[in-house]
Amino acid sequence: MKFRNVAYTLGLLTSISLYSQTCCSGGIPLSNNLGLEFSSEHTAILGLSYDFNNLNTLKNDSETLNDDSRLRTTHSILINAGYSFTDRLSVEGLFTWVNQRRIINQFDEENLDQTYGIGDAVVLVRYKIIQNLDKKFNLNAGLGVKIPLGSSTETNDQGIVLNADLQPGSNAWDLIYLLGANKTFDFRPSMTFATRLVYRQTGENDTYFGDSIYEFGNDIQAYFGVTDQFLMGNIIINPGITLKYRNAVKDKIQGSDIPNTGGSWLFIIPSVSINVFSNTSFNVSAELPLYSRPDGIQLTPTYRITSGFLINLFNKPQAVLIN
Repeated sequence: MKFRNVAYTLGLLTSISLYSQTCCSGGIPLSNNLGLEFSSEHTAILGLSYDFNNLNTLKNDSETLNDDSRLRTTHSILINAGYSFTDRLSVEGLFTWVNQRRIINQFDEENLDQTYGIGDAVVLVRYKIIQNLDKKFNLNAGLGVKIPLGSSTETNDQGIVLNADLQPGSNAWDLIYLLGANKTFDFRPSMTFATRLVYRQTGENDTYFGDSIYEFGNDIQAYFGVTDQFLMGNIIINPGITLKYRNAVKDKIQGSDIPNTGGSWLFIIPSVSINVFSNTSFNVSAELPLYSRPDGIQLTPTYRITSGFLINLFNKPQAVLIN
């Protein structure tokens, strides 16, 4: 029995190493879309977005491989909803629907594995620790939880359960810590500098492939960006640019590190927000890699596009940093 368990674990590790190769680069962009900006107390915000993530760059550590036989895409529908109880305390939720696809072209044949359905959700509570109106500066902290609403047992056409990185859900509860700050200056009152740090402490899926324990690697994401505001006729336009750094440790199964997972990435995110109505803005952003160094051989992001609408239900919207 022990020999069979060891052989099963080794086989599973080999399968993940050879065929997934995207455990930390793909998936639903939960951390990217946290951090709604509320203009005042008793403000409600509703957002609806579409996110497309294309992973068509195969790398071995820092080396880009000349191999386009593998393609990963993630299509996500994101719903943000938030409410500010006071000018300091707010809560927000992020709910997702996701379609993940992996295409492998070999020997003139195309193999497609895909899953779709409700993904995991996040609920985050934030509090403004410092709110200095004279110096136009605020510092806020947040604590959230990722709720495993999505399925983690979807199968392919042969009835075989797919690897964790292709599942809509994770079957694991995660803790999310957020620290953010915003600052404006007198030389350009419409310009906002913002920074945000998001740390995700992942939980364990203890029913992976039946009775194995799988854990995605903890990751940290740091953002620094600037937005400005311009009036063109009767339309308010908010362009922005953000740098994003992400580091993820290796995934684990049965407590052992999984090869070809984890790594470091640096992205640049140009964005623009346009006020289409008095309380509604249309937002679009692109996430482009400047540097990527995955651990081992992995598909890494080639580009990501996010677009959608943000509706301020009670007050006119302020300039919003899109990440």
